[in-house]
Amino acid sequence: MQQSTSQKIRLGVFVILGTALLVSALYFIGNRQNLFGKNIKLNAQFTNVNGLQPGNNVRYSGINVGTVSGIEMVGESEIIVEMIIEEKIGARIKKNAVATIGSDGLVGSMIVNILPQEGDFLPVVSGDTISSYSKIGADDILTTLNVTNENAALLTSDLLRITTKVIEGEGTLGMLINDSVMAQDLKHSIFQLKRTSIGASAAIKELNRIISTVNFNESAAGVLLSDSVSGQKIKTIIDNLEASGEHINTVTGNLDEYLKELKTGKGALNYLASDTTFVKNLDTTMINIKESTYRLNENMEALKHNFLFRGYFRKLEREQKKREKDSIKNLRK
Repeated sequence: MQQSTSQKIRLGVFVILGTALLVSALYFIGNRQNLFGKNIKLNAQFTNVNGLQPGNNVRYSGINVGTVSGIEMVGESEIIVEMIIEEKIGARIKKNAVATIGSDGLVGSMIVNILPQEGDFLPVVSGDTISSYSKIGADDILTTLNVTNENAALLTSDLLRITTKVIEGEGTLGMLINDSVMAQDLKHSIFQLKRTSIGASAAIKELNRIISTVNFNESAAGVLLSDSVSGQKIKTIIDNLEASGEHINTVTGNLDEYLKELKTGKGALNYLASDTTFVKNLDTTMINIKESTYRLNENMEALKHNFLFRGYFRKLEREQKKREKDSIKNLRK
């Protein structure tokens, strides 16, 4: 009887402890799953969940705020992730928040990270769908590294081939490296180029000094450099000089032709200059004309004193005097 009572006591203690452990475990699990508090539901759409499973944690700014309650594929590449978030934390999550899928450490389980964004937006409500973006997965990283390694191997091979040709003296670069004569010529060319550059710099400095000494307000050079009107006038003068030079060349050419004709005996001028008989005859003719003119004047003077023509000549003299008086009156007015 005593043995039976002690067994019952032990059994009761075991049952009580087991029940307490079970309740504690259920409470702990339920607390982690937010089963005993007020929660809201949020959704996020992804194209790749990278192994995310229901029950994984949801973090907001690095703090566990809920769990993944469901994952559903609604299209060929569209996956809806449903999350349960504590209501008190949901009031801090804005509608412009972004959800990403990451891992809990290097080898940990997958989690959903909700990242806050800047901007004045309203808090989310139960049933909202927030934006998301997918990070590069480990497979993508390995694929990229594989392609990079292949490209690096090809680049190394090409670089080795180029280096071999350069060492053997092939190509321009190899010739420059291995040919000492060409290297010396190149050195000399660079030295001459340097000297030329120094001379050009000195010339530019001297030109700057000359320009700095020019009085742009008073000197002729300043006027020509700064006054566009004067520049246009100078251009016009130069154009006129050029045209005058062309006319002078034409006149000079014509004069040369006339002189050639004169020297070769062509034209009336050469005839007058070279024929002495014609000159004597012309001189005699001019003397005769002069004598005839003198005699004609004597005849006209005789006619003036003749009584038949005296009235006519006096009339002409009166008209001449009248015209002179009228002209004097007009000048006085």
